[in-house]
Amino acid sequence: MAKQNVSEQFVDILVRAGVKRLYGVVGDSLNPVVDAIRRNAAIEWIQVRHEETAAFAAGAEAQITGTLAACAGSCGPGNLHLINGLYDAHRSMAPVLALASHIPSSEIGLGYFQETHPELLFQECSHYNEMISNPQQMPRLLQSAVQHAIGRGGVSVVSMPGDIASQPAPEKSIEHALVTARPTVRPGDEEIEKLRRMVDEAKRVTLFCGSGTAGAHAEVMEFAERVKAPVGHALRGKEWIQYDNPYDVGMSGLLGYGAAYEATNECDLLILLGTDFPYNAFLPTDVKIVQVDVRPENLGRRSKLDLAIWGDVRETLRCLTPQVKAKTDRKFLDRMLKKHADALEGVVKAYTRKVEKHIPIHPEYVASVLDDLADDDAVFTVDTGMCNVWAARYLTPNGRRRVIGSFSHGSMANALPQAIGAQFVDRSRQVVSMSGDGGFTMLMGDFLTLVQYNLPVKVVLFNNSSLSMVELEMLVAGLPSFGTTNKNPDFAAIARAAGAYGVRVEKPKQLEGALKDAFKHKGPALVDVVTDPNALSIPPKISAEMVTGFALSASKIVLDGGVGRMLQMARSNLRNVPRP
Repeated sequence: MAKQNVSEQFVDILVRAGVKRLYGVVGDSLNPVVDAIRRNAAIEWIQVRHEETAAFAAGAEAQITGTLAACAGSCGPGNLHLINGLYDAHRSMAPVLALASHIPSSEIGLGYFQETHPELLFQECSHYNEMISNPQQMPRLLQSAVQHAIGRGGVSVVSMPGDIASQPAPEKSIEHALVTARPTVRPGDEEIEKLRRMVDEAKRVTLFCGSGTAGAHAEVMEFAERVKAPVGHALRGKEWIQYDNPYDVGMSGLLGYGAAYEATNECDLLILLGTDFPYNAFLPTDVKIVQVDVRPENLGRRSKLDLAIWGDVRETLRCLTPQVKAKTDRKFLDRMLKKHADALEGVVKAYTRKVEKHIPIHPEYVASVLDDLADDDAVFTVDTGMCNVWAARYLTPNGRRRVIGSFSHGSMANALPQAIGAQFVDRSRQVVSMSGDGGFTMLMGDFLTLVQYNLPVKVVLFNNSSLSMVELEMLVAGLPSFGTTNKNPDFAAIARAAGAYGVRVEKPKQLEGALKDAFKHKGPALVDVVTDPNALSIPPKISAEMVTGFALSASKIVLDGGVGRMLQMARSNLRNVPRP
């Protein structure tokens, strides 16, 4: 048997760790690794047009599968392009291994062509960031990188000079069984007892849920029923907790709706479950707060805590629920459910009148029709900006659908590359990229990746020829909008020229048919929908203390718009409220 080189050993370890594909762009220092992949049938090289796409795609794949995904960039500019997508993966707790190939080892530190220092550049967006400077470090260094990414949930970066990659792998190297799954974390009995006492003493309990409630829907519902608690959620908690939830009071934050803000501020005890919700202005300062999180560094960094619980949400509730006293008083819960329904009744009307005749098309209408037509197990990838608003308010979760976006990092241009990663996981599953024209054009070159691999991603382009979220930020800050207008082409014509299905929609009556035809098409498709750039309504009172971005200080609500099927859900929950 021929002796392995370092690249071949590197690829073999990725395969053992469960990696199915490596996203990237080929280049000189990376060529030995790509050649090793070419000769290994267990892993696939995915050629993208930009390394940022590679990192976003790997992050999305990891979020869909819950297993390790990988990307790579050649020396200098090649791996530097990975950094934005890696930041997003890291902040989303997606296990990703990034290979940053490097200049020849003998030239490091001498100002060589394309020289950078990846061991410094990637420090802030990784749990592990080390360079293989000697073949003898293999395979131990790579195994450690794999286990950091999986065990801590996030990014590991391995830098490797091209000349090291071609050298013989060490003989009798130590290869051990790799950790490929994370354990559950159970709080200690003392913490569970403290939490039990706090719950039993509180008259009004509210639960506020984030992405850490994934896999814990049944436990959250059981606990909410036992203590008669309204259940609100952050944006990343929507897909895990809103469906089949008779205690739902909506979402808090800048994109919030319903009674989630009131429920979190009018209770005696607020329990934060698996959320690192960043907007302090929406959290109360005068109620008792408990936070449960599997990452201890998240505990207490958003608000003052009366109790911090380090543990997995599901395991914590499994321990806690049988021990708390069942509450019988539903007054607080029922009042919040009614507030929630009333709030949704008020905002839904603005976007239900004559929307079928409104030109340019209301983006809310597009999102609503999309929600109706998409598959029950569809994966939606959502661009940052106004597409976040439409996804938050119109996509209906059901426990099978997935919604992925740059919800923690807040990067533009994430939806298309994340759709690539999601679609490679399962070509038969419907994947829809909800793209804004600003984000789409930023990485538009990778629409060609869809064509090259015949990936059946459906890009629904909300084309309002503006950076409308930025425009809103300017208006909130009292500034005139400037630099936010895009002069756009006919994107459907570009899609057709690239070899994909493309259709342009300018009238509401064309929309449903266009989406249905795109969904029926077996390959990649783009639906270019010309939408109204003035779709947002601004509340009458805007505080001068508001700041740009997604943070708020004094004002609690910035956006007011439709809420899709959530009104119907709220009405259904109201029917369950006991009548005197």
